[in-house]
Amino acid sequence: MRNTLRVQRAIREISQEELAVAMSVSRQTINAIEVKKYVPSGLLCLRLAKYFNMTVEELFIMEEEDL
Repeated sequence: MRNTLRVQRAIREISQEELAVAMSVSRQTINAIEVKKYVPSGLLCLRLAKYFNMTVEELFIMEEEDL
């Protein structure tokens, strides 16, 4: 699953650490999501989308291999 998390952080000038604190996860978790090593839970996807005022589908993009 591809995501636009890094782009959204850059647009808003938010560090991985700042986002991690806001989401109550580690900075390593944010990094793992950004580099596609970790697929976040549905709840975390929803929280991230709400944080960025986006839909889950805008923030996380299904790829062919995900189907």
